[in-house]
Amino acid sequence: MTMEQDHRIDELLELIWMLQEEGKLSVGELERQSRQPKLADLLKRMEKLGYISREDKELALTRDGVQQARQITRRHRLAECLLRNVLELEDEQVETTACAFEHILDAAVTDAVCTFLGHPPTCPHGKPIPPGPCCLKRSERLQPIVTRLMDMEPGKSGKIVLITPKHRLRYDKLSTFGLIPGNVVKLVQRYPSCVVRIGETELALDADTVSDIYVRPI
Repeated sequence: MTMEQDHRIDELLELIWMLQEEGKLSVGELERQSRQPKLADLLKRMEKLGYISREDKELALTRDGVQQARQITRRHRLAECLLRNVLELEDEQVETTACAFEHILDAAVTDAVCTFLGHPPTCPHGKPIPPGPCCLKRSERLQPIVTRLMDMEPGKSGKIVLITPKHRLRYDKLSTFGLIPGNVVKLVQRYPSCVVRIGETELALDADTVSDIYVRPI
């Protein structure tokens, strides 16, 4: 099976999972919503792989199919959270990139992304994210291991892990102050103006700029 065929099967499994969530799963509905060419041939291949079972116009995921579709859906929806909530990309960019991510993230990276985000229960569209092993280790939702500097309590410090400026000039400005990944920064105050301390230097920055800085609290 080629990589292109792998990706087509992944996308179809994800669509089947979504239709099943909505209570609309049938061969007819799959034909209406799928954009896959030669859908009948693809379904036959998935049947041979043991992912689906069919009877007349009815279709169901097998045990292996459920496991595979669940993992693909989890990766896609976590990628959507990362791209929309952290990187603040537009919807079209989010969907295109999330579709690419779902094919390349392995289990360890997927759990790392989930933990980074604080084990979100839903994607930006409100659809449930299937929990993974990292979510089931504890009964309660965990706080993200990385947070916006702006969201920390004043007086707390964190190591900068990510900066997401919307403009290159803003990134250059932050760099000149030493606000770069790897350095430790302290939030001194949020109001009436944002004041941060990097080393022995205190800086007053606008709220938008501080919102671009993500840290791991220490």
